[in-house]
Amino acid sequence: MDVDGVLTDGHFYWDAAGTEWKRFNVQDATGIAFARDAGVSIALISGESSPCGMALVQRYANKLKIEHAYKGCHDKAAALRDFAARSRVPLAHICYIGDDAIDLAAMAIAGLPVAPANAHSSVLAQARFVT
Repeated sequence: MDVDGVLTDGHFYWDAAGTEWKRFNVQDATGIAFARDAGVSIALISGESSPCGMALVQRYANKLKIEHAYKGCHDKAAALRDFAARSRVPLAHICYIGDDAIDLAAMAIAGLPVAPANAHSSVLAQARFVT
């Protein structure tokens, strides 16, 4: 799944010192933990490329014991193919959750493309399920 806009509120914040902040929802973390504990393989595929933002994505992955975290990823379809190969799961059996145009290529090859209700209209048009 994508991170910004899917697992965060889609905003990023800077404090006066220039530290970047992202806001994650604890309910998503609970759902991810339940899925992981049920044997679902999970990957984060983030286009975030700033050093601070990539560190936050990795910190979230570490906290939730998500083994696969692709950061600074601008070819999300390639990352999804890599995840499928590493996990030995056919793309047809993978759900990808995205919210913006950069997610469309990954959504096009995933068996179940999903989007949050506030996703970009082009993403909503491609989603088979909207949260």
